[in-house]
Amino acid sequence: MRGTSLRDADKLLSLIFIGLCLALWFVPTGFEARVDNEAVRCKAEVLDTDDHDLQRLGMVLAGEQGVTLRVLDGPFQGRVLRGVNPLLGQMDRDKVFRPGDSALVVFTLNQDGSIRYVNPQEHYRLDLELLLLGMFAVLLLAFGGWTGAKALLSFAFAALMIWKVLVPLLLVGVDPVPLSLGITALLCAAIIFLVAGLTRKGLTAFLGAFLGVLASCVLAEVFTSAFHLHGAILPFAETLLYSGYAHLDLTAIFISAVFLASSGAVMDLAMDVAASMAEVVDKKPGIGRGEAFVSGVRVGRAVVGTMTTTLLLAYSGGYVTLLMAFMAQGVPLANTFNLIYVAAEVLKTLVGSFGLVLVAPFTAAAGALLLAGHGGGRSEDPARN
Repeated sequence: MRGTSLRDADKLLSLIFIGLCLALWFVPTGFEARVDNEAVRCKAEVLDTDDHDLQRLGMVLAGEQGVTLRVLDGPFQGRVLRGVNPLLGQMDRDKVFRPGDSALVVFTLNQDGSIRYVNPQEHYRLDLELLLLGMFAVLLLAFGGWTGAKALLSFAFAALMIWKVLVPLLLVGVDPVPLSLGITALLCAAIIFLVAGLTRKGLTAFLGAFLGVLASCVLAEVFTSAFHLHGAILPFAETLLYSGYAHLDLTAIFISAVFLASSGAVMDLAMDVAASMAEVVDKKPGIGRGEAFVSGVRVGRAVVGTMTTTLLLAYSGGYVTLLMAFMAQGVPLANTFNLIYVAAEVLKTLVGSFGLVLVAPFTAAAGALLLAGHGGGRSEDPARN
């Protein structure tokens, strides 16, 4: 009967989060009014290009590229129009179209609804992004079954919370650190309890993960100031300031980004330790809390080595070209690691790794209190019944 009631609770929790996801989808961010209502966005096929006005400046192109387009959807479907693609000589921002490409085109309209300007803004990627998302969902469902469905639900909930709650509240000036810490705690609870169910194992993983995130938050606060770092090193931070958001505390946003970025790995490790302890206690129901704690720490030791390296690889992949540029120019290591961009990545990696190392004993301690003497959670796990 207990297994049945837990399965029912698991299904009820999933329905609640489906409802929350639907509610978040329709909740306005408060920034919809900033969208240009006089613009129409459509998909178009590139029929021809005119490169005569382009100039090659070293490795980059500058000038204007003429683009002939056939509109594939929207109110102007079927029309053949000509637009201009300006190139600024910046490889990270410029795009060059070729016949056969698909483009996202933005039409600026006059008062009477006629087209004033045709802007081939970017290569059209939405269909491929949706295809990739669909493939990911199918794979997750095929491999994980009901647990995979809950993982997909937690993925959607996390994405909606970040876009619909975190980002808008940051823009209006809510204190970034407590806001991000609260949202991270909510996401930890949602993801862990959706996957593990409302069980002692799930509670163990949540407590370990949250304490690890909290430790990372404290360390990020201390060392961001000690490193003399500021949030302007984040991508597009200066763009925000010059767009009318000079009130934002970019340093606090940077601190929030540090522990938010590592929270996924922290949750992963907490769940590994909690699940392993649950198995140990199930196999040996009479195990004492001290022995259970030691078992959890041993599991954590085995996992934490690869997890910290995972963080190093994840972060270094984002700035490998920066390191390549410094090495190619013969910049000494002392200079390299004192640069603000490199120091920021070092802080992200090491603070995140601190949180990961600490989450193992935190989770082991929580598991010793919650799991030892309670059967470990096997009968509580909805996925087992």
